[in-house]
Amino acid sequence: MKALVYHGPNQKSWEEVPNPKIQKPTDVIVRIETTTICGTDLHILKGDVPAVTPGRILGHEGVGAITEVGSAVTNLAVGDRVILSCISACGRCDYCKQGLFSHCLGEEGAAGIGWIFGHLIDGTQAEYVRVPYAETSVHKMPEGVSTQEGTLLSDILPTGHEIGVQYGAVKAGDVVAIVGVGPVGLAAVTTAQLYGPSRIIAIDVDANRLEEAKAFGATDGVLSTDADWKEQVLALTDGLGVDVAIEAVGIPQTFAMVLDLVRPGGHVANVGVHGKGVDLPIDRLWISNVTITMGLVNTNTTATLLKLVAQKKLAVDRFVSHTFNLQDIEAAYDTFSRAAETKALKVMLNA
Repeated sequence: MKALVYHGPNQKSWEEVPNPKIQKPTDVIVRIETTTICGTDLHILKGDVPAVTPGRILGHEGVGAITEVGSAVTNLAVGDRVILSCISACGRCDYCKQGLFSHCLGEEGAAGIGWIFGHLIDGTQAEYVRVPYAETSVHKMPEGVSTQEGTLLSDILPTGHEIGVQYGAVKAGDVVAIVGVGPVGLAAVTTAQLYGPSRIIAIDVDANRLEEAKAFGATDGVLSTDADWKEQVLALTDGLGVDVAIEAVGIPQTFAMVLDLVRPGGHVANVGVHGKGVDLPIDRLWISNVTITMGLVNTNTTATLLKLVAQKKLAVDRFVSHTFNLQDIEAAYDTFSRAAETKALKVMLNA
């Protein structure tokens, strides 16, 4: 089969590799129908995730059809079409029993990390993929959900919802600021509306993405390149800051921005994948009763979000800006990595 293989920082290639095989009784093999590229993949290619070693097949999102099942798999069958969760969960360890699937203690990859596709084991940017812990790590595709919609439920929708909106404790009437409205930031814009905030302020360097954010439901957009960006945001509140500030980029500058925007008693939810440390001005923050959260998605709300997508209560079609054939994945990476020029949001790859 062919797959996109990582060969070290800034090096990747679409090449012939061996087909995956069942390794454990709880595995299935899935033929990929649709996959996509995540901002985390770009972080990997920059060298920000050293656990990803040369030779690894990238990707952690996708929809496909099962072609083979392990001997212990009883509620999945060959031919079933499934959404592959970006988090693999054994379903039996202490963390899984708590719903903290992101820190599954299973034997795959490294015990204590649930994100293993394209990270610690071979991922989904391939024609076929081995799926460990299949019965607790995939969702059957319901009628009325497209492969592209299903792929959005692999990662970005639950990530924006859980780590941004839920960890940020968004509630009715809140003013929410989201710094960085790429795909995950837009997922936070979309799912925050389920909780009734009074304002959602999108902040980005890209004017096109601010317009997209408004189409997704943001009430306001602020260019972070404006010298008075902070004053513009504060003017949309009572002057004291926002109730919830969500960071969805993963660089020190944007983390500093959310700390500057949050009001006393407010919440900062870090969603971005950081490749280096940030300054934490705890001498200023300790007296402000600010809650700071961060984390790896658990995907414990994926089933709920899937119901909302299936019932057309959560419109997600706008996320897909470009579509490529899977064999054109290197061109898709080029498009996605130049989002400011290409206006790329989610780039879908169809087999």
